[in-house]
Amino acid sequence: MTNWTSVCPLTDLTPDTGVCALVGGKQVAVFRYGAGETVYAISNYDPFGKANVLSRGIVGSIGERPVVASPLYKQHFDLSSGECLEDADKAIESFAVRIENGVVEVAASA
Repeated sequence: MTNWTSVCPLTDLTPDTGVCALVGGKQVAVFRYGAGETVYAISNYDPFGKANVLSRGIVGSIGERPVVASPLYKQHFDLSSGECLEDADKAIESFAVRIENGVVEVAASA
């Protein structure tokens, strides 16, 4: 059974920006991609800068891949998988996310 944590109403998320939420004791960066209902959740921890800052990164895309660029050293992390595009050894955790009754919910990892 999945434990879901309510983060905020979808309407509180500005398109192409992120917020930080505490989910299962972990800092999670939650991003609304575009103006629709596409939402991603990845670890907020930047393994290069060794700081919880990814929710403040720049959202965009590289090719068809939705990414966030770290605000510190600008590495790109795939929003759907957590993979670092510049260094595959530095992938970060990604989380399941859903919208229930207009509220963004993130699953705690197993």
